[in-house]
Amino acid sequence: MKKICGISGLILLTATVPALASGYRIPEQSVNSVARAGGYVASTPGADASYYNPANMSWLENRALFEADATWIHLSSIDYTDQIAARSGDADSENFFMPTLFAVSPEYNRFRFGFSVTAPGGLSKQWQEPHPRSYAEEFSLKIFEFNPAVSYKICDRFSVGAGIRGVYTDGKVKSNAYDTLTRDLEGDSWDAGYNLAATLKPMDNMNLSVTYRSRVDLGVEGDATLRYVPMALAYSGSAGVEIPLPAVLAVAASYTFFDQLTVELTYDRTYWSDYEYLDFNYSSVFRAPNPFSRFDDPVPKQWQDTDAWRVSVTYDMKNDWILMAGFAIDENPAPDSTLGFELPDSDALLYSVGVRYVLNKDMELGVAYLYDDKESRYVNNGMINGEFKDAAAHLLTFGFTYKL
Repeated sequence: MKKICGISGLILLTATVPALASGYRIPEQSVNSVARAGGYVASTPGADASYYNPANMSWLENRALFEADATWIHLSSIDYTDQIAARSGDADSENFFMPTLFAVSPEYNRFRFGFSVTAPGGLSKQWQEPHPRSYAEEFSLKIFEFNPAVSYKICDRFSVGAGIRGVYTDGKVKSNAYDTLTRDLEGDSWDAGYNLAATLKPMDNMNLSVTYRSRVDLGVEGDATLRYVPMALAYSGSAGVEIPLPAVLAVAASYTFFDQLTVELTYDRTYWSDYEYLDFNYSSVFRAPNPFSRFDDPVPKQWQDTDAWRVSVTYDMKNDWILMAGFAIDENPAPDSTLGFELPDSDALLYSVGVRYVLNKDMELGVAYLYDDKESRYVNNGMINGEFKDAAAHLLTFGFTYKL
């Protein structure tokens, strides 16, 4: 287990991940979750239960389980058309690689132990045109989670689980206001939280589950360089910002028909209302008319809690092939009044499919695809007076599971 943890850490620290769901949250972390559009809480038959619902580890086959997944993510270019043509622009299309790992132990006196390495959130947006890049020439946030977990089977019908969230964050912000006022900031942090889960099996073919992942305050600290070219002003020193990785509550139910078809309905609420301001702090205080005050003033966000509704189906063909599909409706948390170029978010519809193939009693392969279709959005808030359109994401995930 220690070797797996070490390797997973080195791999993840080289990865970059973007925002895919509401805000900068990324629900899909494995083949099963991608194939089922994140509707993966009540019925979690793999080692990835250690992340999605640790209480369900109690119901897994009593062996050591391991799973490794790799996801290729493509973000389409976002077209921004302003009422003033010179302020229009296109965000760069981007490609990313996201690996994840999961492990579950055999049972020990009704206890089972699990571990996961995931990327539960992230953000990446780059603009090259003068107006958008004056706010977000580059805005990236990498969030990695190391999550040991434990389950306890209270009885044959009820199990509980819990875990500790160790979260590493790496951030970079660049702004370039018409080559006169620039900002270059980098920082990182380690922070902690917890997660809880419970599953009730009122009958053999039904699961009722609830999970909760706590809020984690990401206190990113590092260094910044600010420049104002006309007056040869410069600042180089410490800087920091605190943003929330929000709490998430999920409630789900699954039912298996004829021992082959499993249908799951999942509702999750993301508590984005904790994100009230984006406030960068520097070792110096910049007061107007100092041009650097633009980078020091708190930026209101006032995000709102969001709801997502997900439905997924799994069909076991009983010939070593398992088919999966999902659909989700996902709200965005950003009001028109505070929407920015660093994350021009909008409501989305998610469509997904996947398949698993059982190689033998110990090994299994899987592949899944998800399409995240973002709505076009028109905003007029002073900084932005135009329409964002063509935003979308494509995920392709490959996975391998092994049982000891």
